[in-house]
Parts: sequence; C-alpha cells; structure tokens
Amino acid sequence: MLEKLEFNITISAPKEKIWEVLWNPDSYKAWTNAFCEGSYLITDWKVGDKVHFLSPDGGGMYSVIEEKTENEFVAFKHIGEIKDKKELPLDAESKVWTGSRETYLLTQKEDGIELHVEMDTLDDYIDFFCNHFPDGLKKIKELAEK
Repeated sequence: MLEKLEFNITISAPKEKIWEVLWNPDSYKAWTNAFCEGSYLITDWKVGDKVHFLSPDGGGMYSVIEEKTENEFVAFKHIGEIKDKKELPLDAESKVWTGSRETYLLTQKEDGIELHVEMDTLDDYIDFFCNHFPDGLKKIKELAEK
C-alpha cells in the first residue's frame, strides 16, 4: 500500500535559484546525498520523457515527467527499477509502486519561497524518507540561500 508523504521548507531565495539547486546536476548530487551518496539523474527535461534516478552503482528507478512548469512545479510518475543502468521489466514487487508520484512545488509566501514536496511511498520506506528528506531540504535551502 502506498502512503503519501509531504515535506515543506521556506527558502529565502528566488524560485529560479531554488529550481537550479533542485535540478542542476552538481547541486542535485549535493542535496540527494541525504538519501544516497553520489545519486544523479539523467533526463532531457521534456514532459512525457523518461528520467533515470541513479546511484553510483547504476541502480535506481525510472520515471516519466508528467507535468512541468519551469521554476515552479514538476511531477514525476515512477515506473520501474533500474539495474546496471538498464530498465528492468515490471515484476510483482515493482508493480506495487509503479504509477506512484513525486512532486515539487515552489510557492511565493510572505516570508520566502515555500518548497512543498509530495511523494507516494511504500510503508517500508516511510521511516527512511521521514528521517532523511528533511536533511535534503536543509541542503537545498543552504545552497539556494548562498
């Protein structure tokens, strides 16, 4: 069963700078160290095209960009797993979470820009994300406010 997690942080920086920190290859690696050191992604950033979220060993997952409004919103629909940099066919385990979503929304608030993240995850990963995602957000804030 998938559970929806939500995370928020307010950042004193322009949306464009936060967006750059989120998705620039170097800063992406920096903030995703909270989950897996050396993480990176491969995509051309076009709606409907794939994204490969990868760890240094070539494992990870592949997704599709469902929606994107530059400097404001992106929605990923997760599809399946990657091993040795190759997309794996869906199996019983991955079919449980295929179609799950992860979104990033930047909204102007009185005291700065709010970064709001929503993600669907399996029960087994709730503690992991609740323990590590706030560290990733703190790193995004730190890099964006430099």
